[in-house]
Amino acid sequence: MYFTGVIIAILAFLTIGLFHPIVIKTEYYTGVRYWWAFVVAGIACIIAALFIKDTIISSVLGIIGASFLWSVQELFEQRKRVKKGWFPMNPKRKDEYKE
Repeated sequence: MYFTGVIIAILAFLTIGLFHPIVIKTEYYTGVRYWWAFVVAGIACIIAALFIKDTIISSVLGIIGASFLWSVQELFEQRKRVKKGWFPMNPKRKDEYKE
C-alpha cells in the first residue's frame, strides 16, 4: 500500500488548521501591517518546494507556501470581521479600526 497521498492530505488538513489561529493572532497583535512577511514566506516555501526531490516534503512546503499566500487575504478579511464585532478587538490598537 502507498500512503503518500494520505500523508499529504493529513498534513494539508493540519497546515490549514494551524494557519487559522495564526491569522487571528497576527491580526490581533499586529494588525495587517506584516502582510508582506506572509508573501515573502509563501514565495520562499513555494520556491523551495520546486527544488526538493522528496514528494512529501515538497508537497508540504507547497501547501505551507500556499497557506501563507492565502493568509494575506485572510488577514484583511479578519480585520473586517473584527470591525463587525465577530472577533475581539485589541484595545491597544482601537485607533486602527476607526474609519
